[in-house]
Amino acid sequence: MTIATSTKLPWTWHTIFFMVALHIGALFVFLPSNFSWSAVGLCLLLHWVTGGLGITLGWHRLVTHRSFQTPKWLEYLLVFCGSLSMQGSVIEWVGLHRHHHIHSDQDLDHHDSSKGFWWSHMEWMLRDVPAKQFRDRYTKDIANDPFYRFLDKNFLLLQVVLAVGLYLLGGWSFVVWGVFFRLVLVYHCTWFVNSATHKFGYRTYESGDNSTNCWWVALLTYGEGWHNNHHAFQYSARHGLQWWEIDMTWMTIQFLQAIGLASKIKLVEPNA
Repeated sequence: MTIATSTKLPWTWHTIFFMVALHIGALFVFLPSNFSWSAVGLCLLLHWVTGGLGITLGWHRLVTHRSFQTPKWLEYLLVFCGSLSMQGSVIEWVGLHRHHHIHSDQDLDHHDSSKGFWWSHMEWMLRDVPAKQFRDRYTKDIANDPFYRFLDKNFLLLQVVLAVGLYLLGGWSFVVWGVFFRLVLVYHCTWFVNSATHKFGYRTYESGDNSTNCWWVALLTYGEGWHNNHHAFQYSARHGLQWWEIDMTWMTIQFLQAIGLASKIKLVEPNA
């Protein structure tokens, strides 16, 4: 069975139950007893640390596309932050994303947007998509790294440790906002890059797929919403190529460069 027949793939019930439970847990933010401004602030901070520094900067621009380089200790720190987003195996995530760029919006794309918004947003993840072949084929640079393999095996345990720490720090409200609600928020922000930025927005470049530049996704994902630019120049560290295309992750890379922690930064040529 191939990705071309992905809508007929069986459901992965353990993933479905996990997602349903997580979303139910997130609803507890609406209980008055769980509300506090400190809990909201914690949620926003962890959203940036795990979704912005971890997924967008670390997993995506640094590791998947190697659009810049950092010292190994900083790469590991960013990848660790990404693991706290609970988006599964970092090695599998990188492999799937590299595969996506090769087959974007084609039958072999695991979240092909031509199969519909719901499919590309999250249904593909709830099906038994054959991911191991992508992991093995496209991740030879990280697959045998002991730190990456540790995160692969222990990302759930790390989330439990974080939850315990937040409970000791601020009680159940910190767990509800800092774990359940924050995870759901980061999930949907990430998924909008697969769905909304292949449907809504404008196209600056002919990239051979349905990718678009969507401003509101860019705001939610620290610059990832300039997706048509990214698909046109996937190895560019900068995604917001026009002055109005605000790209907070690019600003972060510039800051790291200024303090000597980012080098070999790949950018679009002026005549590209």
